Amino acid sequence: MTKTPNQKWEDEIIAYRKKCQRILLVSSSIRYVGLINEYGRTLTGIIKQGTMPLLKPDQVRNEFFLISTMLSMRSTNYSSIGDMDYAIFKHKKVTLLVFSRKEGTYYISMGEDATFDLLSEIISKIKKLI
Repeated sequence: MTKTPNQKWEDEIIAYRKKCQRILLVSSSIRYVGLINEYGRTLTGIIKQGTMPLLKPDQVRNEFFLISTMLSMRSTNYSSIGDMDYAIFKHKKVTLLVFSRKEGTYYISMGEDATFDLLSEIISKIKKLI
């Protein structure tokens, strides 16, 4: 039996969710893992159990839209500078890792305890998963 486009989409989302769950297990410092599309819409996301979100829902939408817009605008430079592998955004309370892939953008939030050595190790592990 052939799957409908909707069933295929649901299967993809389930696979992305499983991938996000595996990423969440990479380090106890990871607070949130999500996959967003080119418009900043969440395809799937998982917050670590017991973690209080730092942003309100409307702030999250704005954050994801901002990231997706920035990546989209930068993509015109990729022919000159090469494809983006990942980006790190270091804030006082949180460190963000952003991985751009064909299926979307993996957005990973980490606690303030994330050192550069730890980030290097986590980035290496995540790249193997995605």
